[in-house]
This record gives sequence, C-alpha cells and structure tokens, in this order.
Amino acid sequence: MTVSSAPRVPIPTRDAAAEAIHVENLHKKFGQLHVLKGVSLSARDGDVVAIIGGSGSGKSTLLRCINCLENPTSGIIRVNGEEIRLKADSHGHTVPADRRQIERIRSRLGMVFQSFNLWSHMTLIDNVIEVPVHVLGVPRDKAVAEAERLLARVGLAEKRDVYPAFLSGGQQQRGAIARALAIQPRVMLFDEPTSALDPELVGEVLKVIGDLAREGRTMILVTHEMKFAREVATHVVYLCNGLVEEEGPPDRIFGAPQSERLRQFLRNVA
Repeated sequence: MTVSSAPRVPIPTRDAAAEAIHVENLHKKFGQLHVLKGVSLSARDGDVVAIIGGSGSGKSTLLRCINCLENPTSGIIRVNGEEIRLKADSHGHTVPADRRQIERIRSRLGMVFQSFNLWSHMTLIDNVIEVPVHVLGVPRDKAVAEAERLLARVGLAEKRDVYPAFLSGGQQQRGAIARALAIQPRVMLFDEPTSALDPELVGEVLKVIGDLAREGRTMILVTHEMKFAREVATHVVYLCNGLVEEEGPPDRIFGAPQSERLRQFLRNVA
C-alpha cells in the first residue's frame, strides 16, 4: 500500500522466519488529528508482538489499519508478503483500490475486539460457523465439526447452543476467539481483549491467549496487562503520541527501559 512519497523508514528484522505482517512508516489522520505519525513494525511467523501505551497513543488505530477497518493516510502494510493497495478518491481520501483484495487480506487475519461483537441473534456455534460457511464457502458439516473442536479448545463445548445474552463476558470473549480462529487465520489480532471484562473474568481469557502463544501462533496483541505481555510476548512495542517510542524484547522493555516516557508509563500502570 503506497499512497505517498514520504521516505520509508527501515525496520529491523529479528530472525529469518517468514514475515507475516510488515508495517512501514504508517500515518493516519482523522481530519486535523494526526493519530499515527510514521509507525513501523513487523511480525514474523511465531512472533507475539505486544503493543502497549497510554490512551490515545494510536494502538487500536494501528490494528484497525492492519485489518483494513481503517484506511491509512500513507505508508505500507503487507500481509503475508502482499501489499495492500489503496488509491486516492475524488476528495483526496485513501480508499481500497481492490475490494476483493481487502476481503482476501481479512480472511488471513483473525480479529478479536474489546467488546466481543458476537451476533446476539445467533447461538454460539452459529456465530463460529457464520464466516466459514457463508463467506469462505466451507461445507456446513465440516464447519460445525471444526467449530465444536474450537469451542472445546476454549472451554465452551457445553455452551454451543447458548445465545450470547446468556454467557458471561469472559465466555463471550472466549467465543469470539473461537470465531476468529475458525477462519484459520495467518495472524491473530487482539485489541485490548480483556478491557471490557470484570476483573474476575480476565484470567480465563488470558489463559486462552497464552495457550495460543505457546502453540506458536502469530499474534499482535494490544494490551494493558503488562505482566501478561512480559510473559507471552516475543517483542514489545511502546507507542506514545502516535510514534514508536521504544521497542525490543520484553525483558529489556520491562526490566531496563531506555526511554523516560516508557519508564513513567510503566510506573503509572504498575
């Protein structure tokens, strides 16, 4: 996705694994509000990239750009080596150049939001099979079998025929994770997946995400759970005012931060 001639900022590579996500010099403006000011990051196969930072730092906007829910103002995003193509419309705004490409890109990305977003008129298993059956064309019997396996994996086998209104917040979020996994994504994106949960329900969702990390699944995780980020992440990115203030392995980011802003942030959230 190239929509301006701004100079490209090289990003470091951490190993020789295949690159699943590549973000380079990404900018996003909402009118006069400049939210992302040249963010670059990468996630290779098996990486768990934790994005941390204060409210308004651009964390959720970055994820929404990667998943094509927002159109960046400029910069480059590649998913599995494929660059997202955007163009300028008649008003000078960036829009997708190819809607079919956007659909294809989204089919490689499993997104889990803050607020669960399960369809309330569907049972849990129908939520999980909806996209595989009606978007990806998976035969219903095959999709149901896979959905049952995924619900068991997240501890919800007995809730398959329950509607979201009768599930706890933690159960709904675990169901949302199963739904995201059902498309067999290349990368899982988590946008503050525990922020809407009561404190006693946070642990059950973090356990599922931790299990996925230990299985080697590639993930980008926006989180305010610092202890969890330190335990599961392979790489941590600290965003501040729309820029990458500091990044590195979790032991260094949390144990020996170089930036005074990061040190202050960690003191505030401790």
